[in-house]
Amino acid sequence: MCFGSKDKSNDPAPKPAPVPQPYPSSTSAANPKASMPHQDYAPPPGPPPSHGQSNYASSSSAYYAPPPGPPPSHQDYAPPPGPPPSSDVKNNPFFTSDSGSGPGSGFGFGSGADYAPPPGPPPSHAQGSSQKKQHDWETAVPDTALLPPPPNFFSGFDRSPANNATEEECEAGESWCASYPLYGPMPHNPAAESAARTGNVAVYAPPSFTSSGGTLARLRPGAWSVSSPRNGRDTCLATYPPLYHAAAHSPLVTGNQRKKTAYYEVRVLERGSRNDEVSLALGFVAPPYPSFRLPGWHRGSLGVHGDDGHRYVNDRWGGKAFTSPFRRGETLGLGMDFYPRGGAISVEVFLTRDGVERGRWNLHEETDREQDLPVTGLEGYHDLCAAVGAFDKVAFEIIFAPELWRWRGYQG
Repeated sequence: MCFGSKDKSNDPAPKPAPVPQPYPSSTSAANPKASMPHQDYAPPPGPPPSHGQSNYASSSSAYYAPPPGPPPSHQDYAPPPGPPPSSDVKNNPFFTSDSGSGPGSGFGFGSGADYAPPPGPPPSHAQGSSQKKQHDWETAVPDTALLPPPPNFFSGFDRSPANNATEEECEAGESWCASYPLYGPMPHNPAAESAARTGNVAVYAPPSFTSSGGTLARLRPGAWSVSSPRNGRDTCLATYPPLYHAAAHSPLVTGNQRKKTAYYEVRVLERGSRNDEVSLALGFVAPPYPSFRLPGWHRGSLGVHGDDGHRYVNDRWGGKAFTSPFRRGETLGLGMDFYPRGGAISVEVFLTRDGVERGRWNLHEETDREQDLPVTGLEGYHDLCAAVGAFDKVAFEIIFAPELWRWRGYQG
């Protein structure tokens, strides 16, 4: 309707009467400024609703914050300790023994479970580094890097702490042995076997021994008296026939399962020595042997020396520690036992002092492969003679008759 001039008046125009509406108009909802012309519109903070409520936190005005730490793809995975689970329920500690097979049958923490947690606290409760260790092995076991090497019990001495021969004499003995190889065993000789059994053997000394003032005399069958000169040279007195006659005494030849013992004794007299040192060496040699060398220094020989108490087996250096030095007035005995063993002969050497055994060693044991020389000639396949070495002034008696020995363990 239009208003004409005749309707002109100074009164304000009347407002239109409101029309009640049951629901808000879509136009006013979509454009609220049309219904509220005097209000300044400001959009709410945050992203528009089209981004979905999934990007919001619990508060509509809060931004989404990612969880702390690296994304899952960058985490360092460590497998759990122990074997992985398998279909073998019997050996799988994560399944009960009475549950079904396969994953999902239940973990074994209830009654009847095969799994038992390891002893001690869980790893998260491990003891701190400040707590004292129960077993401090670093303190209990000291550092041995700076300690000297352990002693080699089977190695010998480079020199004797008592008397030593010259290098020229040693070389002369080696040259002599190279010129005169070992004899083979002599054929079976009943007379020699009887002499060895009763001790009725002879002692032989080189001519240089008697020419320099040494004496050698037979006291009775099986007993000899010897006196060496002052400052005398090294001398080896040997017996014949041999005390060990291989053709008659070898267990492999005779078939006897009992041991065979070759033995003799030496009585050191009080007179004759100028000091407490006893200049004697008791030994056995396989003939021939250089008479100007002590037994034990060269091939086919062994000996126990009275000045240092060392034992020598084909050893021209310092020997090996064995017993204490000999004493004046003492009776010493040296023997060799021959046993059959596994188709071979086992040999043991022993020493007696005043009738009592004071030391023993096996000929093939307690040796150093790198330092010890062969024992050829002493293994029971060659004849062996008793040999007594003398150097400097000493007086003694050699006893071969078993009835005169102080040792009572002889069995033939």
